[in-house]
Amino acid sequence: MSAQTIELIKVPEILEERLQELPIEPGVYFMRDSNGRIIYIGKSRKLRMRVRSYFRESQNLSNRIANMVRQVTEIEFIVTDTEAEALALEANLIKQHQPYFNVLLKDDKRYPYICITWSENYPRVFMTRNRKLGKAKDKYYGPYTDYYLLREILRFCKRIFPLRQRQKPLFKDRPCLNYDLGRCPGVCQQLISPEEYRQVVQKIAMVFQGRVQELVQILTIQMHQAAETLNFETCVRIRDQISSLNSLNTQQKVSLPDNKVSRDAIALAKDVEHCCIQLFQIRSGKLVGRLGFTTNGYAEPDAILQRVLEEHYQNADVVEIPSEILVQHELLNGEMLGEVLSQRKGRKVNILSPQRQTKAELIEMVERNAEYELQRMQKLSDHNQQSMRDLAMVLNLPELPHRIECYDISHIQGSNAVASQVVFIDGFPAKQHYRHYKIRNPEVFIGHSNDFASLAEVIQRRFHKYIENSQLQRIGNPDWPDLIVIDGGKGQLSSVVAVLQNINFLEELQVISLAKRREEIFLPGKSQPLKTHSEQSGVKLLRRLRDEAHRFAINFHRQQRSQKLKQSGLDEIPGLGHHRQKKLLEYFRSMSYIGQATPKQLSEVPGIGPRLAQEIYDYFHVN
Repeated sequence: MSAQTIELIKVPEILEERLQELPIEPGVYFMRDSNGRIIYIGKSRKLRMRVRSYFRESQNLSNRIANMVRQVTEIEFIVTDTEAEALALEANLIKQHQPYFNVLLKDDKRYPYICITWSENYPRVFMTRNRKLGKAKDKYYGPYTDYYLLREILRFCKRIFPLRQRQKPLFKDRPCLNYDLGRCPGVCQQLISPEEYRQVVQKIAMVFQGRVQELVQILTIQMHQAAETLNFETCVRIRDQISSLNSLNTQQKVSLPDNKVSRDAIALAKDVEHCCIQLFQIRSGKLVGRLGFTTNGYAEPDAILQRVLEEHYQNADVVEIPSEILVQHELLNGEMLGEVLSQRKGRKVNILSPQRQTKAELIEMVERNAEYELQRMQKLSDHNQQSMRDLAMVLNLPELPHRIECYDISHIQGSNAVASQVVFIDGFPAKQHYRHYKIRNPEVFIGHSNDFASLAEVIQRRFHKYIENSQLQRIGNPDWPDLIVIDGGKGQLSSVVAVLQNINFLEELQVISLAKRREEIFLPGKSQPLKTHSEQSGVKLLRRLRDEAHRFAINFHRQQRSQKLKQSGLDEIPGLGHHRQKKLLEYFRSMSYIGQATPKQLSEVPGIGPRLAQEIYDYFHVN
C-alpha cells in the first residue's frame, strides 16, 4: 500500500504534516479515501483548528464521523476571503460531489415532498417520499409532516388549475375527457404552449412556497383585466380560483398581530441519539407550512439549528426566504448566515432568538411539536432496539446487528427471474440501499427455475468489489452487513454458504435463512431450526425484513414482465422498424397471421420489400 492510500489516523507523523499545511483562515476542506473519492466536505472559519478536532482522541465523535475519520487518506482545502464565501462554496461542492458522509438532514421516508419537474417542457406536479437531485432544474418542496393535509392541498390545486393528468396520451390524435371537463389544457396534443403551461404551474408553486396572498393579488389583477376586455368566461374562472385560494388561507389557525412580515420559526427537541427539528413557515400571519427534519443528537443545539438553516435555505428559492427567522437558540454564526441570506434575497433578513411576548410563545409552540415528534421517534427506536436485542440473543451474536440485508428471488417458472436486496439499519428500512438484480445465469430460463443458483449469483455479485479489491475495508465499513438473511430453507442457505466459503468471507459474515412455511430460522451447518416463537420481537423483525424483500422482488419482477409483454416479437427482426411493424399489424391484424404468411403475401404490405419479406418469413419458420 503506497503512502498515498494509508489512512492518516494510522500514521501520526504524516497526519501532523498534513494538518500543519492547513492555514488558519476561512475556507473549505475535502477528505478523501483510499480510492481518491471525496467522502466529506466541510467549511470553517479556521481550517487547521477545525480539521484537527476530528483527530483528537478526547473528541467525542458520532459513529458516523468516527467511521469517516478512519477512512481518510488525504486532506485538501480551498481558502476563501470570508466564512460566508466558504458557506456558498461548500454548498456548491456538496451538490457536485455528493460525498457519502455529508448527511445531516436525513431523507426521512415518513415525510413526503412535492416535486415539480421544471426540467420538462410540460412540468409534472406530484408527491414523493424520495428526494433525489437527479435533474438540477427539478424543484422539491418540503418535507411536510402532515401527509393528508398535503394530499388535500395537491388535490385542491389540481381542481382549480388545469394540469396534465396522464403520463402518456390516451389517444394519439385527440385529447381525453379531462380536456372537455377543463381539468387538463390538452398537453398530450400540445393545445397549450410550454410557456403558457409553465405559467399555470408557477401559480401552483406559489401555493407550496407559502405565497398564497401574493397569488391572490396577481389573480385579482388578471380578473379585472379580463373584465375590462369583456372576457367574462376567463373572469369567472379566475374569480372561482381566488375564492378557493381564500378558503384555503382561512383554514390556518396560527395568527400573529404583525401580519405583514413573512417569518420562519425553528426549534428542536433532542436526546443523546436523536434530534427532531420543526420549522413553521408563517406568511401574512398565517401558518402555511410545517416542515420536519431529523438528525442524530450528538451536536449542540445551536450548531444543529445553524446547519439545518444553512442546508434548508441553500435549496430554497429566493422568494421562499422570509424577512425574519425566529430560532430557539442563539446561533454562533447567526450574523454570517443573516448576511448571506440578505445578499440572496436582496433585502434585510433578521435572525432573532426571542425571549418574551408573542414571538417567544410561537417558538415554544414549535418546540412542543418537536418534542412530540421526538417522543414518537423514541418509541420506534426503543421497539427496534428491543427487537434487535432479542434477535442478537436468538442468534448468539456478539453485538446488535446494525445493518441487516435480506435476499429473495422472484420469477414465474423461471421467466423474468430477478432478485431483491433489502436493507434495514437499526431496525428501520433504508430504501436508499435497496438493490435489485436481473438473474443472468443461463441455467435459469422459461420452464426451468433454480433458486439455489440464482441466490449464489446474487451473493457473488453483491461482494464482487470486495473480491476484486482485497484491501477494501470490511469490518466497520457501513456497506458491510452485520447479518444476511436468506428467504428460504436449508437448500437456499447452503447455496449461499458455499459461495461465501469459496470467497473466504464466511467467517466474517453471519448468515441465516428464514423459511416461509413455519417461520423457522436455520443456521449454516445445522439440520434443525432454532427453537423460537413466532411472536418473539426478534422473529417479527426478521419477518418484516423478509416480507419487505418479497414485496420489492415481486414488484421488480412484475415490472420486468410488463415491459417484456409490451415488446413485440418483431423487434428482433433487423431492418423492421416501428413504422413497418405497424403496417404489418394493420394488414394482417395479428402476429399469428403474420407468422402464417408467405414471403409473397408479406411483400404486398407497403414498405416491405422481397428481401425483408424473406427475413420475416425466416424468423417465424427457421428460428
